[in-house]
Amino acid sequence: MIDKPRIVFFGTPEIAVPTLEAIYKQFGIIAVVTNPDKVQGRGRKLLPCEVKLAAQSLNIQTIEPDDLKSRDFANRLRELKPDIFVVFAFKILPNWLLSIPKIGSFNIHPSLLPKYRGAAPINHAIINGDKITGISTFLMEEKVDAGGILLQEELLIPDNSTAGDLIQIVKLKAPDIALRTIKLLVSGNYEIIKQDNSLVTKAPKLLKENCKINFNQPAEKVKNFINGVSPDPAAWTEWNGQQVKFYRTIVNNNPIGLKPNVFFIQNKNFFVGCADGEIKVLEIQMPTKKVMKIADFLNGYKGNSIGYFE
Repeated sequence: MIDKPRIVFFGTPEIAVPTLEAIYKQFGIIAVVTNPDKVQGRGRKLLPCEVKLAAQSLNIQTIEPDDLKSRDFANRLRELKPDIFVVFAFKILPNWLLSIPKIGSFNIHPSLLPKYRGAAPINHAIINGDKITGISTFLMEEKVDAGGILLQEELLIPDNSTAGDLIQIVKLKAPDIALRTIKLLVSGNYEIIKQDNSLVTKAPKLLKENCKINFNQPAEKVKNFINGVSPDPAAWTEWNGQQVKFYRTIVNNNPIGLKPNVFFIQNKNFFVGCADGEIKVLEIQMPTKKVMKIADFLNGYKGNSIGYFE
């Protein structure tokens, strides 16, 4: 049994940072593979991702390949003589790379696989109104998110959560399951649970152009959709020829009879009619402005108290 496995961590966004830090503290990490710096923000500056910043703060060497299929990248990984690859919120790895580590490669996936295979499991859990989700760790293979499951843990989804809220929950829970998975792999004393392909559901990436709100649906479904794509790519609608985004909503429990697409402002509340009632908008963003609480937005609002979205 290896006391201190040689671990390479693959990841990019903020959700992976606490897991990176926890693994480094308990086992050490010999290298972090992450995305190259990219142009971001209004200033269009070349900036590193959150995982790279965390790795730099811990003095862990980073590898930032432009091409995961390049021979130079593979040779560099082989030279590290890794025991385990840990992958969390990264790109799809070529199958032949997965054979490099001595013990194995595992992925941390924020769903109860085989449910929500794909790039956006957190978003789809909220969009579908799920009350329970989870985190799975699984041995990686060529088919995406299809490998044998090592560990799973259920997570409750609080009422009216956004995808952003659920990301924060997963971010805090993922380190523990990652550490337990590493211990299992190092011990060699584990059983793999094969995924039932008859239960597979997909969670494809969500695109901005597909996030226009359809108010002709039930209020609960509209609420779930808006919250499920918040904060990114964000749900939007057209208002006076401009695109306005909603980031957080709840169902209005005391319906006032608005028709779909009609909005009504009353007592610092912003209601929008749906097929069977209304939603209340809690966070909004106008073009070129920051996301605002609805009360702050209405404090400066000078328009009509009733109108419609296009």
